[in-house]
Amino acid sequence: MIHIKSHIEIEKLRASADLVSRSLAEVAKVIGPGVSTSELDRIAEEFILDHGAQPAFKGYGSEPNIFPATLCTSINDVVVHGIPDDEPLQEGDVVSVDCGVILDGYYGDSAYTFCVGDVSEEVAALCSTTYDSLILGVDAATSGKRIGDIGWAVQSVCERKGYGVVRALVGHGIGRDLHEDPQVPNYGRAGTGRKLKSGLAICIEPMINAGKADVFTDKDGWTVRTSDGKPSAHYEMMVIVQPGSADVLTSFAPIEAVLEYIPYNLTADIDHG
Repeated sequence: MIHIKSHIEIEKLRASADLVSRSLAEVAKVIGPGVSTSELDRIAEEFILDHGAQPAFKGYGSEPNIFPATLCTSINDVVVHGIPDDEPLQEGDVVSVDCGVILDGYYGDSAYTFCVGDVSEEVAALCSTTYDSLILGVDAATSGKRIGDIGWAVQSVCERKGYGVVRALVGHGIGRDLHEDPQVPNYGRAGTGRKLKSGLAICIEPMINAGKADVFTDKDGWTVRTSDGKPSAHYEMMVIVQPGSADVLTSFAPIEAVLEYIPYNLTADIDHG
């Protein structure tokens, strides 16, 4: 069942999304070679608790498969749901950090892919295209359009560059639950699927692989990897569907204010039509 959000609910979601953005900015301040993902997790959890919220991911799931951490930290060939550990990050790594909070009964959820030190041209290009595809997906999230328009906006730019668009995992609605209807795939045909209505709250989150689209899950039940071992990138924004243009609840500005490398590249070869 799809729940259209009221003005009050949208403002609560906006506050949750803002806290996620600021939590990821705290991660951005310290991420680098030699820092462990468990340290990033500790920093984010402390920041969330200090601001009157709860981590959304920690304890998520059902026995025996309970997620144990505040952040999902997905390094190199890990697409999503990587579990933080004590291994230090290495120069040239790429790591998606996905963060969720519960604030005043409403969820916030966003992800950003960080380049650790100097990365390869391949990784930089992957991040840029994935970021671009997110923005194009957000541009398509307007009332009167359809779910397939979002997926096509993401898929078309990524596949044109030769990347694999993950199909086994999708974006989602959000509100009082972390994952609500509708599902928001990163692939599709323009003009198809459920019609988008004003007040719908969704998370758009391209998960794009440098190689094949196929993925598999580790024995831990969470860590999703590319089938060919090539790197993956992942960005996620919360938006409210509105006429004309989406109301974007997520801001990457606090994150990017502390980064040296900004992975967007909204170039002329992207079709905004």
